[in-house]
Amino acid sequence: MRKFTMLLLFLSFVSVQGQAPRVISSDWMGFSQTIDIQTPAKKKFKLIASAKVETAEPKAWAGIWARVNNKNDEVGFFDNMGDRPIKSKDWQSYTVEGTIDENSKTLTFGGLSSYNGKFYFDKFQLFIENAKGVFEPVTLLNSGFETPVNNGDIPKWNLGTSKAKLVKVKEYKVSSDKSAADGKNALVLEGTGIIIKETGKIGNVEGASPKIGDMISMLEDLKDRVERAVKNMNQYEIDYLHDEQANRIGALVMHLAAAEKYYQVFTFENREFNEEEKKIWEAALNLDQGGRDEFKGHDIQYYLDIYNEVRAKTISELKKRDDAWFAEVQMKYDISNQYCWFHVMEHQSSHLGQILFLKKRIPPQQQQKPIIDKGIKQ
Repeated sequence: MRKFTMLLLFLSFVSVQGQAPRVISSDWMGFSQTIDIQTPAKKKFKLIASAKVETAEPKAWAGIWARVNNKNDEVGFFDNMGDRPIKSKDWQSYTVEGTIDENSKTLTFGGLSSYNGKFYFDKFQLFIENAKGVFEPVTLLNSGFETPVNNGDIPKWNLGTSKAKLVKVKEYKVSSDKSAADGKNALVLEGTGIIIKETGKIGNVEGASPKIGDMISMLEDLKDRVERAVKNMNQYEIDYLHDEQANRIGALVMHLAAAEKYYQVFTFENREFNEEEKKIWEAALNLDQGGRDEFKGHDIQYYLDIYNEVRAKTISELKKRDDAWFAEVQMKYDISNQYCWFHVMEHQSSHLGQILFLKKRIPPQQQQKPIIDKGIKQ
C-alpha cells in the first residue's frame, strides 16, 4: 500500500482488487478509488475529470462524484453532479469541490453512468488544500486509464462505489477506447437494454378510467420499490431468518402476491378463495410457521415471477372496469372496491418497510448463527 504525506494531511490508497465482484442488475454503474484520510483541520479538495456521453436516451447522464465518510461511517460530504448532469457528446472537464475535516475517515471518488448509452471518462485529478491554502495534487493510480481494462476490470480502480463491496452490473460493458481526452486510452461504460420506467406521476394510465388509473400507477410505483429492494439479493439473504417470529424476505414477497390474489377474487368475482386456491395461496397469505417452513430454497426471481404474474392480472382486470365500479361497496365488509385496492397499495408499503428493516440486519454469511424454527423436529 502506497502512502503519501502532505504537510499534516495523511493519506493512503485503499484497493480491493482481486476480490470477486458481485454481479447485480441496475440502471446505473459507478467506479471508484478510496483514500483513507486524516487531517487535524478543515480542508478543501477538488476532483477534476474529463467526460463525454454518447446516447439517444434523453434521461441518460454521467457524473463524476466524491464522498467523504466520517469516522462513525456517516457521510460528511457527497456530490455526484445529479443537479448538473453530464450530457455533452464532446469532451469537457468537470469539477466536484468539497471539504474534509478532523472527523473525516475516507474520501471515495470516481465516475458514474446512468441508463443506456456510452459514457466516457478520462484524466482524473485530485487536489487537496495545504496549510497555506494552496491546492496540491495527489497522485492517483491509473488516473488516465492508460493501463487498459482487462476482462471488465479497471486496473487500480474498484467496480462500484465502495471499497468493501465490488459490483459488476449486468447491463453495463466496461472497456477501453482510443478516443481519449488525454493520452492513448479512455474508460468507457456502455449501458444497454435498460428499461426506464416513468416515475413521479400519478394517473394518466392508457386504457384505464381516471381513478383506476391513479390506483394502477400507485400500485406499480410501490411494486417497483419492492423489486428494487430485493432483486439483487442472493439465496442466503432472501432465506435469512432474523428470529423465530420473523419471516424470510422471499416469503414476504410471496405474501404480497398472495394478498393481491385474494383481493382479485374478492373484488372482481365477489367471493373468497376456493379450496384449490387455498392450497396454493393460504400459507403465503397467513405466513407464520407455515410460511417459514414452505418459502425457502428459491431464488428471488422465483418470487418476483409470481408477483409479476399476479400484478399483470390485476392491471388487466382493473382496466375492464370504470370509476363507478370502483365506488361500489362490497356488502360483506361494507368497504368499496376502491378501498380494497387502496389497502393492497398500503399493504405493499407496510411490508416494504419490513423488508428494508430485515435487509439491514442480515449478518455476513460466514457469521450466520442458525435459527431453529419452533415446531420443527431435528
